[in-house]
Amino acid sequence: IYLKYEDIFFKTKDDCLLNGWFVPAEKKAGQTVPGLESPTLIFCHGNAGNIGDRIDFLRIFYNLGLNVFIFDYRGYGQSQGRPGEEGTYLDTRAAYDYICSRPDIDKGKIIVYGESLGAAMAIDLAVHKDIDLKAVITYGGFSSTKDMARAIYPFLPLWRLVSIKYDSLSKIKDVTIPKLIIHGTYDEIVPFAQGQKLFQSAAKPKEFIELKGTHNDAILVQENKFSEKIQEFLKRYNIL
Repeated sequence: IYLKYEDIFFKTKDDCLLNGWFVPAEKKAGQTVPGLESPTLIFCHGNAGNIGDRIDFLRIFYNLGLNVFIFDYRGYGQSQGRPGEEGTYLDTRAAYDYICSRPDIDKGKIIVYGESLGAAMAIDLAVHKDIDLKAVITYGGFSSTKDMARAIYPFLPLWRLVSIKYDSLSKIKDVTIPKLIIHGTYDEIVPFAQGQKLFQSAAKPKEFIELKGTHNDAILVQENKFSEKIQEFLKRYNIL
């Protein structure tokens, strides 16, 4: 499927120029503006690659009838700056502010999706009380970099490994909107147990979905289940 998109450049509060793509939902009968009545999904991608590597995933959300805004963090793709924890939080906030500035989206139907490292950005965005999101969806998210360090390098002292926190575990307790946490049972990068830990710490309302697959292929291997469960979730909370 060919996706029409707008190539967007927008700035963060600390004046960093970022790049993103806005993919409007398919125009419905009687609509003058594509996607005007559709929910909008802010897509926070993982550590590897950039927005150009996520076409297959954009297609899934497009087929669900969503507007999608995917962006590159500072230092990724065509975005300026250097990556860092606080910087990525600012980048995600800037993506939300940009979406809210558009006259062609419903500001009452914004959701955030984060995959892998991007789950930390999605959860951080959702925890802020001045952000009006309807739901947060994560895939392959880790509980914190501290837990990741323990899983990958259990024989080294933590103080030598962890200079950034990405502490989703403590934040998700304060996220009050509906949460859908998805994880691959055979995830070889972010252990399945971390997805479970994140879910257990999350405040209600929350849902957990298992996909049979590894970190990078579970969504595509079980695309129908991934898509159907997200659709059910969004309908359950009157978002879609």
